[in-house]
Amino acid sequence: MKKFIVVFLLAGAMAFGNGALAQTAPHPLIIEGYYKVKWGYADEFIALWKKNHYPLLKKLQQKGDILSIVAETPVLHSSEDSRWDFKVAITFKDEHTALDYSIVDPYKKELYPDQESYGKAEQHRFELLISHWDVIVEPVSLPE
Repeated sequence: MKKFIVVFLLAGAMAFGNGALAQTAPHPLIIEGYYKVKWGYADEFIALWKKNHYPLLKKLQQKGDILSIVAETPVLHSSEDSRWDFKVAITFKDEHTALDYSIVDPYKKELYPDQESYGKAEQHRFELLISHWDVIVEPVSLPE
């Protein structure tokens, strides 16, 4: 019976063809991070982000793990439930790199030798947040 199940599974895998089971080649992954900050504190949050987080991302970009970093703020306001104050779109070289949250760890001590001050500044940055969410996006091809 076990032999039948193995043969059945192999036959099913072959029926899907090589593409269904083969791993795809690594391709860039874009993650947009949205930050909703307490009223009146967006400038302080962005300044702390630029001071404490952006240099880590720049290190990863220099290493080749990140292909691009784009930061934006809205020009016009929106409703409170859909409001965001700061958005960062990061294009990583591949999915594995994008989802490995420890890749910045080697640079934290290098860039911020006073880890206690760094930790307090990062804690304060997150105290300014109301919410934060990340969205994985992909380009959509449009006809010419």
